[in-house]
Amino acid sequence: MAWERKLIRTVRIRNSQKTGVLARLLTAIAEAGGNTGSLVLLTETSQNVVRDITISAENEAHLETILEAMRKNEGTRIIEVRDEVLELHQKGKIAIRSRYPIESLTTLRRVYTPGVAEVCLKIAKDPSQARLYTSISHMVAIVTDGTAVLGLGDIGPLAGMPVMEGKAMLMETLVGLSGIPILLNTKDTEEIIAAVAAISPTFAAIQLEDISAPRCFEIEERLQAMLDIPVLHDDQHGTAVVCTAALLVATRETGTDLNKAVIGQIGLGAAGHAIGVMMMRLTGNPVYGADLSPEALDRFEKAGGKKSNLKEVMEKCDIVIATTGAPNLIKPEMVRKGQIILALSNPNPEIDPDVAMEHGAAFAADGKSVNNVLGFPGIFRGAVDANAPRITHEMLLAAAHVIAEMTPPGELVPSPLDKKVHRAVARAVAEMAIKQGIARADYVPYVEE
Repeated sequence: MAWERKLIRTVRIRNSQKTGVLARLLTAIAEAGGNTGSLVLLTETSQNVVRDITISAENEAHLETILEAMRKNEGTRIIEVRDEVLELHQKGKIAIRSRYPIESLTTLRRVYTPGVAEVCLKIAKDPSQARLYTSISHMVAIVTDGTAVLGLGDIGPLAGMPVMEGKAMLMETLVGLSGIPILLNTKDTEEIIAAVAAISPTFAAIQLEDISAPRCFEIEERLQAMLDIPVLHDDQHGTAVVCTAALLVATRETGTDLNKAVIGQIGLGAAGHAIGVMMMRLTGNPVYGADLSPEALDRFEKAGGKKSNLKEVMEKCDIVIATTGAPNLIKPEMVRKGQIILALSNPNPEIDPDVAMEHGAAFAADGKSVNNVLGFPGIFRGAVDANAPRITHEMLLAAAHVIAEMTPPGELVPSPLDKKVHRAVARAVAEMAIKQGIARADYVPYVEE
């Protein structure tokens, strides 16, 4: 849920070497509504100072307003404006590399013909050997049809590729898995299922990504029933895991008994439905669900939830989670004293956390912290390490508990860049698979730093 649609630009400026020029410039940026990131000193003479300043803006018009304010600052000259985000993505962010240099005929004959034939025959005789003798053991397909990309909606699979590359980078960097983006140029449920099933021998697991509801529910369910490897729709379960971890922390901080609290879920799309279901399985209590779609309400009711609406959820529930994409949906006067509110839509939440707190909430947060990246790398690594055929609710819950336990005091969740968290999640997930008797690995291998 941690998607902020903002423009980030690096502005190279030359300031005259006079007292107050930089201070006035930063003030001008702030007054224009811009956020200043890093300031990098490049050159300095007795006359001028050249710096790179990173600024963020809401949109192109807002960016131009900020730049105009900078141009008007006495003693400042803009040299260039660079989009370092676009520069970073040029030629893509991932690549497949050989693990061994091929610098001799001897090596060539070992990795390719004729030596490779022996390995092929070994796998043909015993297919389980493919996990030992090929890259399949660490390959994860990241599959999308581009219908629900971030907060951008249906922009197509090609436009979703930068996101899939980002997921692959995170998998490799955080837990050492090789994520391979798979773009499917179809929205047809049957074609998607057939395509993923057909390519599945290449992979140790399938991560479904940015596929719109309600098709995502059927696609995940049917693929998992067909395949003997884990299939997980990250938008559902990755979000649910991190949200559950955040609620474990919030209830701990406020002294709230999660098992006795009345919980409401506003918005029953992929993420909201999964969050509600996880809450019900965790507490054993029904969750109030609100959505404008009758089909979404019916689906949630079949899963054990209570059909509800915004008004009733805000009046009756001690814990409110919102994943609607509708900014300012929750009005300040709706907040009840002592409520825990997670308004997770980005860039603009259903209610600003500070406003919720001012109107009596015991705890409030938005979606900037509840980031799927805290969940999916470790969950997949744990499932793959255990050689589990599927990812169970208990494995997901184990991940949520570890994330909550490793959250520093005063924070809602840990840093997504803390590799110790991801390693701990992976181990907890793998150990739960072993405990449940579904692991096919003899032991849980150490997750490298």
